[in-house]
Amino acid sequence: MSIAIVIAVLAILVIVHESGHFLAARLQGIHVNRFSIGFGPAIWKYQGSQTEYALRLFPLGGYVGFPDNDEESTIPDDDPNLLKNRPIGDRAIVISAGVAANLVFAYLVLVLMTLSVGVGSVENAGVKISVNGADMPAAIAGLKEGDIVLAADGVNFGRSLKTLEQFQAVIASKPDQPVDLKVQRGEKLLDINVIPIGVDGKGKIGVKLGFTGKPFRRPVANLVEALAIAAEDFQNLIVMTVSGLGQLVTNFENTASKVAGPVAIVAMGSQLVKSDFSSIFDFTAIISINLAIINILPLPALDGGQLAFLLIEALRGGKPLPEKFQATVMQGGLVLLLGLGVVMIFKDSIGLIRQTLSM
Repeated sequence: MSIAIVIAVLAILVIVHESGHFLAARLQGIHVNRFSIGFGPAIWKYQGSQTEYALRLFPLGGYVGFPDNDEESTIPDDDPNLLKNRPIGDRAIVISAGVAANLVFAYLVLVLMTLSVGVGSVENAGVKISVNGADMPAAIAGLKEGDIVLAADGVNFGRSLKTLEQFQAVIASKPDQPVDLKVQRGEKLLDINVIPIGVDGKGKIGVKLGFTGKPFRRPVANLVEALAIAAEDFQNLIVMTVSGLGQLVTNFENTASKVAGPVAIVAMGSQLVKSDFSSIFDFTAIISINLAIINILPLPALDGGQLAFLLIEALRGGKPLPEKFQATVMQGGLVLLLGLGVVMIFKDSIGLIRQTLSM
């Protein structure tokens, strides 16, 4: 059941993405003749007044088709409502609308999650610490087991589940620089100054961090709070995704093996749903943001590749690159993309089989 839910989520995200392209075109009066979910042979078709809607055999994405280069189309080549005859700005809106749709959808999912399941919180404010090693900055400064850090350099730690990340961020940003801590030790409030050591450019003080109580979810006070919390979560997910892609580029050898394909994504999502059904919200938002950011990369067969062609056209004074060249690049990119998808499916499947056999 959980696998079916995850597959349904992935299908919804593809529909959202392609609907962005479709609506951006139709709202501008641009002809659209195909709306397909998946690639390959059609397993279901419906012919509307202007557009053919289809589900296809290989569910590795989808596409919105335009009659511009369709040999069977009866629309005159000089029709102003063909996509290729529209100004660069109109075409850019259509091409980028899929990415925009996935980003907006991710934010709305986070808002819905905040409203429906509440906000992660803990019973008491602060960060509970455990000191590691007598020669580390924390122990040297006088911190002790069970101390609760209430603030660091003016940053107050409340009851949010993000307090641990906030504390880590303050310490990491101050290698070899003093950090003023407000510490609760039993009934006493102490001011302790600690100087993090620099490790790979980040501050470390030698502590393990923990919550001050049992985590739980509290209801939000109102819609405004939900919108604000969702916006913060949305921003954090964007930063995390971009950072992950950056590491893939700058440290490919160590990070390439961690890249997940369709089967692994479904498996991970299924496990999340089994452990906590509300995690389907986080999963949906994360995948939607990943889909958006990957699609905007300037690679053939992706939206970013088409936007790159538009940019070149604009730089050439409105003169596009030859259609045959663009088609060849896009078709080659599509073949590579589908091939990579098949390879990742086999890789993930073999990994899951080995994991099952080792249990």
